Amino acid sequence: MASQNIIIASRRLAEKGLKIAFAESATAGWLASEFALTPTSGGVLLGGIVCYDACTKEELFDIPQEIIDRYTPESAEVTRLLAERLTKFFKCDVAVAITGLTAPGGSETDEKPVGTMFIHIKLPEDRYCAHREVFEGDPKDIIGQTIERVGELITEHVDKIEMATAQDTKQT
Repeated sequence: MASQNIIIASRRLAEKGLKIAFAESATAGWLASEFALTPTSGGVLLGGIVCYDACTKEELFDIPQEIIDRYTPESAEVTRLLAERLTKFFKCDVAVAITGLTAPGGSETDEKPVGTMFIHIKLPEDRYCAHREVFEGDPKDIIGQTIERVGELITEHVDKIEMATAQDTKQT
């Protein structure tokens, strides 16, 4: 069964008639599978692409090698591009991309330690959510915490769209 945060996020998307898709690096498809376990998955989930290796980000998402070399495959800049370019594959209203470091051996530094996760959510009406957080634990714990946080962020930002749309309607 999906976590409560993911169930709520999926429900909010369904209530608004929004479709979602994922570009997952560090979470390797786990986030999409969590959404697939929700009661409203059939109405919201379009699919996902696992782009774990840097060459997949380059070749499939056309992310320039210079960007990856400059910022690393696990960076806010690359994550943003993944979310923006995900709409090339899916006609989604909400595009979520995740990169990060769940274990040693990647691009970790003192400023970007293992546990650093980058989340970028592209929303309707040209709204974005860019989020960086450092989680602790083993890779499974880090991924689990990231998924929980994504559920919270989706719910928070979909609710803001509802409020903005309601305010826009009141002004006309």
